[in-house]
Amino acid sequence: MARQAESGAAPLEPGAVVYDPASRKVGEYRDKAGPYAMLRPVGGGREWEADPAQIRPATPSERLSAGVKAANARAGQGG
Repeated sequence: MARQAESGAAPLEPGAVVYDPASRKVGEYRDKAGPYAMLRPVGGGREWEADPAQIRPATPSERLSAGVKAANARAGQGG
């Protein structure tokens, strides 16, 4: 498996759920744009830029919390 030279971590695949400590948010990894990792909220929404050296895989608890937040947002939009 290919490894990232900078951090020694495996490269992220699009759709991977990660935690961004700078924004204190969980998001889905989309791609790199210049020096930034592009993330979007779980369930959709506006993308944001993150430092790829700082993001890490989300814990099961963080993933669950983000999924519940997305489900609640969808339920509030229904009607």
